[in-house]
Amino acid sequence: MDTLAILVGGGPAPGINGVIASATIEAINNGLRVIGLYDGYRHIAQGDISKVRELTIEDVSRIHFTGGSILRTSRTNPAKDQATLDRCLRSLRQLGVRYLVCIGGDDTTYGATRIAELTRGSIGVATVPKTIDNDLPLPDNAPTFGFETARAVGTNIIESLMEDARTTARWYLCVSMGRKSGSLALGMCKAAGATLAVIPEEFSDDVFDLRLVADTIVGSIVKRRASGHDHGVAVVAEGIAERLTAEEIEHFDNVARDAYGHVRLADVPLGAVLRDAVRKRLDEIGVDMTVVNKDIGYELRCAKPIPFDVEYTRTLGYGAVRYLLRGGSGALIALSGGRVTPVTLADLQDPETGRVRIRTVDVTTEAYEVARSYMIRLEQGDLTEPRLSQLAAQTNLSPEAFSEKFGGVLN
Repeated sequence: MDTLAILVGGGPAPGINGVIASATIEAINNGLRVIGLYDGYRHIAQGDISKVRELTIEDVSRIHFTGGSILRTSRTNPAKDQATLDRCLRSLRQLGVRYLVCIGGDDTTYGATRIAELTRGSIGVATVPKTIDNDLPLPDNAPTFGFETARAVGTNIIESLMEDARTTARWYLCVSMGRKSGSLALGMCKAAGATLAVIPEEFSDDVFDLRLVADTIVGSIVKRRASGHDHGVAVVAEGIAERLTAEEIEHFDNVARDAYGHVRLADVPLGAVLRDAVRKRLDEIGVDMTVVNKDIGYELRCAKPIPFDVEYTRTLGYGAVRYLLRGGSGALIALSGGRVTPVTLADLQDPETGRVRIRTVDVTTEAYEVARSYMIRLEQGDLTEPRLSQLAAQTNLSPEAFSEKFGGVLN
């Protein structure tokens, strides 16, 4: 019997177990033996082939509506160096793996790309895209699985914070997951009707000062006060931290990097630093306001998937096995018009970096325009009279000083 192996890499996302279940069932129904590799690439990258589990239909028949991953996950980079990659390949061959399904995001997909290149079809490789960040370039702009569940759960959290903010007359700064893309932060803000979202895609410069983000939020606070509201919720994408100046990043204590060289954003206290910056600027302009920071992220990743992601992932797992059995290898499995659509991993790569391209929020679309139009943010018209004087009156600034201080946040 040929063996199909399944592994999960990167952070958790709702729907992982749905892929594992449908891929296992379809493989077994086609005469394959199925094994699960625990903790992603971690153990096979060390040459350890003992951390595996044979999967049966009975094992997986009812896991599709559960959160988390029955195979766990890790961020081990199989392509860290040639020696690590060689150990991965040797481990897969020792396990008798003929087909490999990798469930993960851009980094997991990159590792799968390297394995597919080196095995040249002797091990068929398919990747199923998974990330709550929604940052993989899928056909028809389809969401990555897990995103819709994360947005739904996050929206409920923000709605509760909005009511708490109204009840207690305060502002919440919610830092949302989203390393390269602000899609989750924007989606939650738009769905909940939060006061504003701040995402990296709004800023044209590759690197910018945290003060620009703080002043954007302070401008929103002042504008809300001018309309008689002393509360609000701002949703900030964590990817803002990657766009800060090197000097600002260095001020954060104990910032580590993962196996792929990325700054561990969980170690960057962006919410607390941004909260302090907003408080300082409010004091400078004479505005008394309670500001509280709240991280939204880990509680989204292993949530019970909503029906959209349950259905979506069952089709993706099925499609991955069917693609491999037809002799395919080296593709990411996506859906387009309801049909399974393999996208070659080579087509996903950035020709300059060789890494998987990142899909970011397109701020030129109507989808973004609608989200932005419902936010409370300083606009060009706010810096003209009589509106300018009305806003300045909420502070200790003159109209001229207000215009000079906040003119830079308009975009």
